[in-house]
Amino acid sequence: MPEALSPREVFQKLIEGIAAGRYTELAGLYAEDAVVETVFAPVGPRRFVGRAVLGERFAQVAASSPLELTPANVVVRETDDAEVVVAEFDYHVLHRDTGRTFEAANIQVLRVRDGLIVSSRDYHDHLALAVAGGALPALVAALEDE
Repeated sequence: MPEALSPREVFQKLIEGIAAGRYTELAGLYAEDAVVETVFAPVGPRRFVGRAVLGERFAQVAASSPLELTPANVVVRETDDAEVVVAEFDYHVLHRDTGRTFEAANIQVLRVRDGLIVSSRDYHDHLALAVAGGALPALVAALEDE
């Protein structure tokens, strides 16, 4: 039986898959009962539980995302907990619909056990993504409706 990937290696596979647009493969990096929290998401669900739910979410992104994401300035910090890494990175973003390019800052705190992500707290710059896509007015309206 092959040795499980380390938390750093799992993060690397995750970010490489995102950069390559292989969203439908990403759910395989998560444990069956994984929990992902998108802490700064301004609207919508901020907590996703289970590989199946994550698979559905990744399929939605694959089908509808106008973004090309290229990771840059990646720093992965190991912690005193062997299962946890903190990844700081930027995405160089091309918004295919608007033609805008920009950078978006990100931090992810991943807990990886037996080579699978069991939990992730994701801090992405959702405001930059909304502005670049021209979705800021819709975002403001959604926030007012909450």
